[in-house]
Amino acid sequence: MAFASNKKWGLEHAVFAGATAATVYGAVTGRERVQQIAKPVIAPALAARVLRRRDDLDTADTALLVAGLAAATVGDVFMIDPDVDSRLRRGATSFGVMQTAYASVLLRRGARPGLAAALPRLGAWLGASGLLRGQAPTVARTLTGYGALLGTTATLAADPALAPGAADVAGLPVPNCRDRRSWLGLGGLLFTGSDGLIVVRKLFLRGTKSRAAAEGAVLASYAAAQLLLVEGMLAAARRR
Repeated sequence: MAFASNKKWGLEHAVFAGATAATVYGAVTGRERVQQIAKPVIAPALAARVLRRRDDLDTADTALLVAGLAAATVGDVFMIDPDVDSRLRRGATSFGVMQTAYASVLLRRGARPGLAAALPRLGAWLGASGLLRGQAPTVARTLTGYGALLGTTATLAADPALAPGAADVAGLPVPNCRDRRSWLGLGGLLFTGSDGLIVVRKLFLRGTKSRAAAEGAVLASYAAAQLLLVEGMLAAARRR
């Protein structure tokens, strides 16, 4: 099948998994040094995957994916300490660049926003924006702008036309092992959930243990989302 890679898993995936596990461990146990070493490796491992597949891709798609993952790496470094507002703003700005690159790839591959996917994301964005304006005004503008970009990417990723052979539930393609394009919708959903949990953690969680557990969940879901989105976009962008 044209959309199925003949190189399903590689060394870069092992590096990605190890870096993710170490990053989550560092967050949950409060070992920031572990995060400083491991977290900046997550996105570059996926960039290595993109570069290894570059012969299967258009140059523009390769450049967009690598640029997006480079921006994600910068964002990951800033977000090692998300409790500092200036770092949170810079991290969100970096991830905004990534979301723009991802949305561009999806648009190039024919994704279009659908009402069923857009409406719940719009509602979540409006709700989060209102909470941020009321309770965290110093980061509200930046995070609201980032949220709009995230919502755009997640809405495009949920387009069933990207994975025409996949079953869908409520308009969201159901992931399957045969066609990695079907992973895109879940990737966008996980990214939205991960970033939503950042807002919940910032606004509502005060205990050390609960904040550490939430940060671990943020990072685990973020890494899973990145893997699903990148693999899905590689499959969608593969030359037929």
